[in-house]
Formats: sequence, C-alpha cells, structure tokens
Amino acid sequence: MPAMPPERPVRDLVLVGGGHSHIEVLRRFALGPEPGVRLTVVSTATLTPYSGMLPGYLAGHYRREDCHIDLEPLARSARARLIRAAATGLDPSARLLHCAGRPPLAYDVLSLDIGSTPRLDVIPGAREHALPVKPVDAFLDRWEAIEARLRRQPEGRILIAGGGAGGVELALSLRHRLRDLGHVRFVLAAGSQGLLPRHRAGVRARLARAMAEAGIDLIPAALAAVGADHAVLADGRRIAADAVLCAIDAAPAPWLRDSGLAIDERGFVAVDATLRSTSHPAVFAAGDCAAFTPRPLAKSGVYAVRQGPVLAANLRRALRTVPLRPYRPQRRFLTLISTGARHAVAARGIFAAEGDWVWRWKDRIDRRFMAMYRMPPMAAGAGMKMPAMRCGGCGAKLGPDLLRRVLSDLPRRNLPGMAVGLDQPDDAAVVALPPGRVLVTSVDFLPALVDDPYRFGRIVAHHALGDLYAMGAEPASALAIASLAPASEAAQEADLRALLAGADDVLAAAGAGLIGGHSGEGLELAFGLTVNGHADPGRLTVKGGLRRGDRLILTKPLGIGTLFAAAMRGAATGPWIDAALASLDQPGAAPARILRDHGAAGVTDVTGFGLIGHLLEMLRAAGLAATLSPAAVPALPGALDCLRAGHASSLAPANLHQGVAVENASAAPAERIALLYDPQTAGGFLAGVATEQVEACLAALRDAGCTAAVIGEVAAAQGSAAPIRLID
Repeated sequence: MPAMPPERPVRDLVLVGGGHSHIEVLRRFALGPEPGVRLTVVSTATLTPYSGMLPGYLAGHYRREDCHIDLEPLARSARARLIRAAATGLDPSARLLHCAGRPPLAYDVLSLDIGSTPRLDVIPGAREHALPVKPVDAFLDRWEAIEARLRRQPEGRILIAGGGAGGVELALSLRHRLRDLGHVRFVLAAGSQGLLPRHRAGVRARLARAMAEAGIDLIPAALAAVGADHAVLADGRRIAADAVLCAIDAAPAPWLRDSGLAIDERGFVAVDATLRSTSHPAVFAAGDCAAFTPRPLAKSGVYAVRQGPVLAANLRRALRTVPLRPYRPQRRFLTLISTGARHAVAARGIFAAEGDWVWRWKDRIDRRFMAMYRMPPMAAGAGMKMPAMRCGGCGAKLGPDLLRRVLSDLPRRNLPGMAVGLDQPDDAAVVALPPGRVLVTSVDFLPALVDDPYRFGRIVAHHALGDLYAMGAEPASALAIASLAPASEAAQEADLRALLAGADDVLAAAGAGLIGGHSGEGLELAFGLTVNGHADPGRLTVKGGLRRGDRLILTKPLGIGTLFAAAMRGAATGPWIDAALASLDQPGAAPARILRDHGAAGVTDVTGFGLIGHLLEMLRAAGLAATLSPAAVPALPGALDCLRAGHASSLAPANLHQGVAVENASAAPAERIALLYDPQTAGGFLAGVATEQVEACLAALRDAGCTAAVIGEVAAAQGSAAPIRLID
C-alpha cells in the first residue's frame, strides 16, 4: 500500500505584510501550529526592519542584519508559505487578494500588517524630490548614495521634516553618523506644534538640548514644498538642501481605499476592539495600517508589538469560529529615544530620565526582542492529525469541473502548426513541424523547490526550456503534469491556476504555450513539463561539440542546491534566497543565443548532476579533457557559507561519486570543491568558446544580465588520466 498523504487543509489564513504584529503571529504559529490551516505570508521584502533599533543602525552602533528580522526562516518555522509579491488590491466579497503580476490568492481569513508611509501627496514636489523614511529598506538604500555624495562635497545640508520622536531620532542619529563631516549642516523642520508635541516638557527640554549640542538647527515650521535642491517651509523660508528626509504624518497604502473595506477619514482600515475589520469579519488589520475605532492610537511600533499576541489569538479563534478577545491598548508606555551617541532619554507619564545607562537598558530590551524571532524550524509533523485516506491511480486525478475552470482562464494562443490543442481538447495534442526542421523534445518533473506555486511554475518552465536552448532549438509548445497535495477543492484550484499561470507566462515569453497535460493528487506539490521545440538539423549545439583549446564559459553562479537545503533547515537568510530566486527566474534564451552567436558548438545546461557531472558528459562525448579553476566558478550569495556549514542537497552525495574523474581535488578549499558538485535547478549554460571570441562573448553575456565567467579550458585527453584537472 502506498503511503497516505497528510490531511487536506480546511482553511486558508493569509498574512499580508511582515510588520511587527505579523512576526509575532508567525512566532506563535511556529510554537503551536493550527491543525487544518494553511498559513501564507505575502510580502515584498524578506527582511522586516525593527523600528526600535534603526536609529542605532543609522548612528553606526549596529549592523544592518542586527536590526532586521528574517522572514524566510521564521515563515519556515511556522510552516508558512512565503510568497514574495506586492499586494495591489482586495476583493473581500470573493475573499481574493490581488497581487502584482500573478493570479489572486484566495483566503478564508486575512490579516493586514502593511505599515504606512509618510504622507507626501499634500506637499508639492515631495513625491519627486523628498526621501521618505518608509519603506525603511528603500530609505536605507537611497541614504547610502546621499552619504557617499556628502563625503565628496565641500559643504552640504540635510533637512529633516517631522518633529515627532521619529524625526528627532533620525536627525540625531544621522548627525552622529556624520560627526566627522563638520561641513554638513542638519536642519529639523519640526512643524508648528514644535518638538515632540505628544511628550511632556521635561522630555522636550532634554531632546532640545541634545539637538543644540549636536549643532542641529531647530525650526518650528512645517515643510510646505520640495524642489530638486531646496525646501520651502510654511513660514516662507527657502532652504537649500542636498536631501530632504520626511518623517511626517503617515499615509496608508492607496489600494486600501478601493478595497471595499471600511476605512477612516485618512484611509486606514477601520478595526474594532478585536482588530477585526468593522465591515468584513474575515479581515483583520494591525499596526500602522489599522485605525483602532474604540480610541485613536498613534502610529507607533509599541502598539503594533503589543497587538501581535492578541492578533495571533484572534486569527486562531476566527478560524475556529469562536468568540474573539479584545485588545486593550495601554494608556501609558515607556518611550526610549536615542540621542545619536550611546545615550538615550526615557519617558513614561511624568517620569523622565536620561543617560548612557538608559541606552544600555534600551539595547538589552531591543536585543532580547530580536532574539525571540530567531527560531529553529519546527519538527516535521508537529500538530498534524492522522491522515485521511486518499485514492491512487486515476482516482487521484483532479476533478473535471476544477480543471475546466482553471483551463478556461489560460490565454489561448495561435501557436504555429497547432492542429489540436486546448481550444478543442482531445486525447492528445497535434502539432505540425515547420518544413526542414527537426523536433527537439525534453521532459523535466520536479518536487516543489519553493512553496509559492506561481513562482514554482516559472522555475520549472525555465528549467525545462534550458534543455531546448542548450541544443539551439526554438521552443514551440509544452505539455504539463501537475501533482497537488491533498487540500480543499478551492485551494487546489487556486494552486493549479497559479502553477499553470507561472509556467505559461514563461512559455509565452519564449514564444511557446501549453497545449495539454495531466494533473492529480500526490504527497506534495510537484510539477513538470514536456517541452517541444524545433531546430535546423545542421545547427544543433550538442554536448560533444567541444573543441580542443575552447575556453569554458559558465553563464550563471552555482549554489541552488545548498541554499535550498539550508533553507529547509532554517539556516538560509532571506536575502540569500532572494538572490537564488532571481537567478532561477532568469530566462535562458538570450545567453543561449549569445553563445551561438560567438561560435559555441558544445553547450549544455548545468542542472541536477552539478558542474562536474555535466562537464564530464561533455568531455566523454567529445573524447577530450579539461582544466577547471574552482576559484573562478561564480557562487550565489551565501552558497559558500552554506557549504562550509555542511548543508548539502540530497543529490550531492551521488554527484560526489563522480570525483574519481577529477584530479588534484585539493586545489581549493573544501567548500569550493563541494560547489562543483552542487545540484542546480534552472542552472546556467556551460559552453566551449574559441579563445578569440571569449572577451566579446563575456561582454555580451554581462550586458544581458548574466554573471558569466571563464572557468577553465578544454584540452586533449591524456590516456588513463582523469578527464578533469583542477587548478589553483
């Protein structure tokens, strides 16, 4: 009897945004999964900045990674799908979340924690010329360029708009950061209410003194307009400025106004005491994007952090359809404001204090908070019930109505030579070959590398098309085979629609399209494509086409296998996986064409057998040998770190058996050697190019966005010597 798959999830919980409240939801779901619930996180960024430590980072006291929470391992610990996408709209009646460039996501319960950004639209020129402090990572990236420019100039001025705690900390932190640049002046336009209007006089006096000691000019006027090199204040003053930084009143995401949700007069999602939408019971909101209707709350990270536990509990309760618990915001809370150096001001009610000890106290609180969200992945099977029985054979096929709905959404394309396809479904597709061309066909089938079905569909399509491109063929059509994990019909329909849409988007860009396929249930999500293309039989590029003296060019960095092995163990960072996903989603058409244009005759794509395995196939087919420089082989960010830590793909040990064909394996550090055997998905091309064409070929590849490198040279075979010799 085959092993039975896990119980089908019954409810979909979707978290939109990775803010302070949602990271606590993820932590609590990691500590205690909710049976029968599929958890999905939708976020454009995998690193969530912690607002409490950002002033310290800007002042130079922390590293960037110290003040960011990595959603990649946290989501994996919570057994959550992490979908890297931007939310663009909501249809609460149909319970659909719309995201940029992909099919909508269905939900049973949805939570919004997408933060806010400074309200720039009310200030002429601000959107074009000012730099808002949120989104934080966009601010940090742009600030680096501003700082570099200031260090090259003989003088400079930074104007910061906003007299709240955020604006004050920003001014003091950046002044401390640039303390060696006496020629740079700082101006804080605090607004008509002056400095820290929500705080008591003792706190305001302490921070005003700190600003005066730092040489920051304080102006009690609001920002009225921004130009390319100046700011205009509400009192009429025009101030020259190299940069205008905005830490002013918050504005919500624009799409919330068209979402159908109840919103307040400023456009934030109206929620009741339980953090549930006042208009749509299946939607919750927390943090800066929420308007708490029982009483107004400031846009402060303190409230978002305190809302997290209540939100986590109420999302579970909503899924269980039991009464919710109220969130009771505190009337007073401790505020700790950094002054740039390792010094801070503390305030709570009438209490106020300052000193280096306050900064150390704040530092301990912040580091303890961050430590809570660095968690190991949960053990497999935690919180799962006994599986339900599922059928095998054709009884495992997906239902006809489901398929009909999904296929009706796929675009219909007039593919050349198409006689029978999805327009008139039959038992098989019928395609005619162009005259004088030969059929080139290949098949790939992969278990899910990522838990986002749309992105996985794209990856599989790139991976499968690589075989056609390597042989010089033009893609024409594809047959799909999909295996979906047991789930509700609605969930399976959404996953299949996303999977096929991802694949079809890549195929369409390649000039091909889906013409049929097969689907069914299995233990887990898996997907494959049989890709068909055609080629001029006299211009095929084959593995055995290598020539003595060819330089070996690799068009993509390696490391996919080790990075995703590490990710499964919660040991890969979000930025590492972001870089890997960008590599996986890089089309192969342009690099394959460039290689052919520069005379490459021997070409293959580097996939599951690793660089060594695929190079051996080429050398054996050509009867040649090669030298290979491990140091020249490009690696994806984090790949060498993962190999050094012992994270290997399950196929890596089998690939290592090919080591008998390699000489001088001690020519490089162990992790560099291991990289050569690392299995790749949607890998780059390995090709032999004549020496006189190499520089032009590399330049063209790099112009096309490839991380291409010369990694070795083809040589004559030497009797019984190993066909591959590693060199320093």
